Amino acid sequence: MLDGKLQVLTLNSPAQSLPSVILERCVSFYRGLNIASVLEAQGVKTINSARILDICGNKLATSLLLSRHGVPTPKTTVAFSAESAMQAVESMGYPCVMKPIVGSWGRQVVPVRDRETAEALIELREQQGDSIQSIFYVQEMINRPPRDIRCITVGEEIVASVYRYAPQDSWKTNVALGGHTEACPLTSELEDLVLKASKTVGYGILGVDVMEKQGTKELLVHEVNGTVEFKGAQASTQNSIADEIASYALSFEKEDAFGVDTLQEIKTSA
Repeated sequence: MLDGKLQVLTLNSPAQSLPSVILERCVSFYRGLNIASVLEAQGVKTINSARILDICGNKLATSLLLSRHGVPTPKTTVAFSAESAMQAVESMGYPCVMKPIVGSWGRQVVPVRDRETAEALIELREQQGDSIQSIFYVQEMINRPPRDIRCITVGEEIVASVYRYAPQDSWKTNVALGGHTEACPLTSELEDLVLKASKTVGYGILGVDVMEKQGTKELLVHEVNGTVEFKGAQASTQNSIADEIASYALSFEKEDAFGVDTLQEIKTSA
């Protein structure tokens, strides 16, 4: 275990005393992204790569890439000032959802049901004095069941598929906010969509979040997580997600310092 907060990395020399493959699990998006960038420049394989972390850590970048490659997503508008943000909300119509372009665990994801709420939210974000808060990312509110779908992909495989249900009196399905999971059947339509989204961002270890449009069979990808947590998914999955992640990481390290095929040795001993 390497504590990201304690790392001192020199930019103009090779990495010293570090393994050739590192699994990036920083809670902080910016810390993980920048550590991965430095390590990659020094020849270390990071999982996920800095490119994947950069794309998935920015909801705007993710939406742009998915849309460009034909992955269905909710209708989205983006604005860059308080005045244009109000125009974006009005053009989307009520209800809609306003999100920060960087963030996790459902923080600052707010349903906007009327103009008064929109004005208050825009003013609050403007007053925070953070330039990233002045980027207003607005999505249509999908009429969905009280759940969404979380699929965890490892490389080119889906290793878990679960429904995430919102806690009572909430519409956010995040397990970190009290949501719970149940096993979700992996239909061919869901599998194709999730793997297409995973391929679009570059494969890796990902959490692909999907919504079902109520009354239709349409599925929409609304987020791809580059540092996916899986405690909730594991509770509703027989497959060991941690083992799948470890095997995937080890597949990039063919030999250890003693010339042993580490991955094969682990599989044989298991």
